[in-house]
Order: sequence, then C-alpha cells, then structure tokens
Amino acid sequence: MIHRYLSAIIIFLIIGGCYPLVKKEVKKPANALTKVKYVWPTFHDDMDMDSLSLAIESDLKYLNRLKDDTLFTYGPDEFPAEHVRKSLKTFLSILKQSSDSQQFNKDLREKFYLYKAAGFWGSKKVLFTGYFEPIFDGSLESDSMYKYPIYRRPDNLLTIHLGLFRSKFSGQRIMARIQGNSLVPYYTRKNITEGKILEEKNLEIAWLKDSLDVSILQIQGSGMIKLPSGEIIRVGYSASNGHPYKSIGRYMIDNGYITADNLSLQTIRSYIKQNPDIKNETLNYNPSYVFFRLLDSGPLGNIGVPLTPGRSLAVDDRLFPKGALVYIRCQKPVIGKDGNITGWVPFSRFLLNQDTGGVIKGTGRADIFWGSDPYAELAAGNLKHKGEMYFLIKKPDK
Repeated sequence: MIHRYLSAIIIFLIIGGCYPLVKKEVKKPANALTKVKYVWPTFHDDMDMDSLSLAIESDLKYLNRLKDDTLFTYGPDEFPAEHVRKSLKTFLSILKQSSDSQQFNKDLREKFYLYKAAGFWGSKKVLFTGYFEPIFDGSLESDSMYKYPIYRRPDNLLTIHLGLFRSKFSGQRIMARIQGNSLVPYYTRKNITEGKILEEKNLEIAWLKDSLDVSILQIQGSGMIKLPSGEIIRVGYSASNGHPYKSIGRYMIDNGYITADNLSLQTIRSYIKQNPDIKNETLNYNPSYVFFRLLDSGPLGNIGVPLTPGRSLAVDDRLFPKGALVYIRCQKPVIGKDGNITGWVPFSRFLLNQDTGGVIKGTGRADIFWGSDPYAELAAGNLKHKGEMYFLIKKPDK
C-alpha cells in the first residue's frame, strides 16, 4: 500500500500543520457524503479514456476478491460489493457507447446516484494534494557514494491490535518492541539513523545517495531505484515504526528557513542542499520511519491493486467507500519549456478511490497519484488547491 502513510502524499505530508485544523470534523461514514438531488456538475474528463478503463479494470480485480454481500457505505446509503461491481461495468458501458458529451451526461443522470463529499466543515470544499512515485539512483551494495540504507521490516517490530484487549479500542493498533519483560515504543528515526541499531541485521534492500532521498521515499511510500547497471527495482511500503509524523515543512517554516508561501518539495530540497548543516536536525524532527518491501510491479494502493497515474485517488478509508468511482474538479499546473510551473488551470476528471494515507484524514482531504515522470513530481510537490469531490454509484433499478 502506498502509505504516506500509513501512504500520502507529498506536499501535505511535508507541510502538515500549515493548514488550520477545522473545529469540527465528520467522524461517521453516513455523514461523509450527501446525495445530490438537483444541481449536478456537467461531467467532463481531461484525460484519455484508456487510462480510466485501466483504473476501473484494476478496481474490479479488488471487488472480485470480496464476498457479494460485503457492504460499502455511500453517505446515507449502503450497497453490496456485487452492486458496486455492476455499477463500474455499467459506467464502462456508458463510457464506450455514448455518442457525445451530452448523451454521456444524460445517461449518467438517468442511471446513477451522485454524492458530494462533505469537505471541510461548512464549506463542502476539499483540499487536494498529490503524490508520485519517485526514481532515485541506488545500489545493492554500500560504498562511499551509496551510504543511506532503506530497510525491510525488522522481526522485532510488533503490531499490537488493541481491540483484542478492549473492545472499545477496536480498529486501533500500535507498533512496539519487547524490551526485557516490557512492551515499549519502537525506535525513532533518530535512533535508527544515528544510533545505527539496524545495521548488520541483513535488513538492507538498497542504499541511496542522500538521506533526504530516503525520507522522500518514505513519505511517498513507494518508488523506483535505478541501479548502476541500469536495472530498475521497485519498493513499496511494508510498515512504519508507529511514531506520528511530524511535519518537516512546518519545522523549516517555524525556524525561518523557508516561508509558507514558498513551500514545496522543490524548495525544501533546494534549501537543504544549500544548507546541509540543517539536514539531520530537520529530518530527525520527524520521528516516523517507514520500512519497505520489494514489488513486482508499480505502486499498490490500499485495495491491493496497481495505481494508475492521474486516475488513482487517496482519501480517508474510514469515511469513504474503497474502490469507488469519484469525480473531482480542481486545479492542475501548467509546465513551461524550462520545466517550471507557469500557472494553474481548472480541470475535472473521473478517478477511483484506491488508496489512503496517514495524514489524509477527514472529508476535506484527497490526494491524487500523478505517476513517476517530471510532471508528476512537480504536480505532487506543489498541488495544494481546494476543489469539489463527488462519488457515483448506479441506481439499484437501473
């Protein structure tokens, strides 16, 4: 699962506390979505239809693993997995058979229910951020160039499901280790990176050139590593040490290193490169640490299927139905010939809810998976725009 993590997400994971917390938040799935009865958006999709079909086919693989009567909550309504499967197949059929945009919109209104995300309390707006699959130079052997390891999950990292001990803690868990006869929190990032307590335990998957690259990989939750031979290996999230994420972007702002208006992955990387003396203190401010595993294919979301660039979305899976068809309206960057962002333009498209993230909490947050190319990195590193988010499901009798 891409965990940002638990999988997401670059700019909000980095900036964390740069956005004020809402005073109230939706805590029940029944209140996360409101059925739209009258004013529907005009559906327009800015991407190719092949990528949408691919994302839907991946979704169906997830749904086909479930029992037919597995229930999904769409705001005030519930639908079994069998119906969600039929819904996606119906949408694909409409997509392929509609002669034009007008017919497509007419068919959707006739055959589908539409639900709008509650968004931030009182606004019905959703803050969209992005994440991507980074590519880093690395090696399977350490040397003077490749010095910073990424680790497999250690055997002494325990997952404790608290609901086994007290029913009121059902669904909650902690990560821990055994010390003597006691259960204690697992090691922090600083313990691991500076104390080197995991060295010589045969846990290294690969080594990277820069400790900041390791941190970015951990924030994204998955990535590609290009070896000196040219071979590419993929790694994905396996587990975290259980310590809460603390925003390194917030830390840099509070210490006057960068300003909130100028915050992005690119500015953080640039400042640390120019001021390497602050790197360790900045990275170790965040006690969270992520462990990886090798992947056979592209990054997987929380429903266990490969993510599709531009089509996969991460939202709070406690509130929104997994594998759902989603429609969003937001902003996307325009890239100039020099490779920099020259502006932002409105866009809308269909996506699938295929992932979640440790800081993607509440009905006012969503994270778009952009892919792994240079545009993906810029979009993921700079997107922090508000927009609208809708969920669609076929009417039972259509």
